[in-house]
Amino acid sequence: MCQDLNQILEGWDYNSNEITVRKIVGVDGKEKVQMRVALGVFQMEMTGRPDGKKPFGFESLLEYFFNRLEQHTIKYGSSEGFYLDSAMCIELRQEALQYYYRYLSLFIIGEYEYVVRDTIRNLKLFDFIKRYARDDVDKLSLEQYRPYVIMMNSRAKAYLAMKGDDYTLAEEIIENAMSEIEEFYISAGQPEYIQGSYELGLLRELKREVTDTMPMNYIAKLKVELQKAVGREDFEKAAHLRDQIKKIENHNSHQ
Repeated sequence: MCQDLNQILEGWDYNSNEITVRKIVGVDGKEKVQMRVALGVFQMEMTGRPDGKKPFGFESLLEYFFNRLEQHTIKYGSSEGFYLDSAMCIELRQEALQYYYRYLSLFIIGEYEYVVRDTIRNLKLFDFIKRYARDDVDKLSLEQYRPYVIMMNSRAKAYLAMKGDDYTLAEEIIENAMSEIEEFYISAGQPEYIQGSYELGLLRELKREVTDTMPMNYIAKLKVELQKAVGREDFEKAAHLRDQIKKIENHNSHQ
């Protein structure tokens, strides 16, 4: 077997101006995702831990520590006394980076279900470290990335909603994510970051994209749903639908 990577990368040049990704089928018959980087390629499994390893027999290092927490709680009756030292936090952060590269790659090729899966997983890891890290520096080490992961998660969910022709749900997902990010900055004592937030800017653009790509007959569909909601006296739903229709009509009138 030739071990020269040039054969694998032939015809697949690195472009520093964009993220280049492709899916392949491995010799094991399973799909894998590859990201082109300057000196070669990252190859990641589509499921499980991206590098294919099973730390201590678990799907991931995070799952292993979840199990340790569970065993501690069973033994002592609570989670009190359980902690992650700095070395453990470093290993968990390194694992989170693997999942970041994978969900970024999968987003590029439109595999949004997997993006939702991996971003939720990394947010759980953030929460785990924030709660159980022994040192304050480790507790906050990943918090700066939380708005980005929330943003990627909501973008993937919104695109899935649009794929299912549920533009109202897509807007709700985006609005909820924006509120969550704003609340994050406020609770972190950094409200001044809201105005120039990269993540909020992308979500505002996506919200406009949702409205701009909405089919012309979507308002008619919402009006039918409104009539049905009024008929069954679901006034909360009716009020929500009226707001959606008004927002779309206002947007269209200003185009």
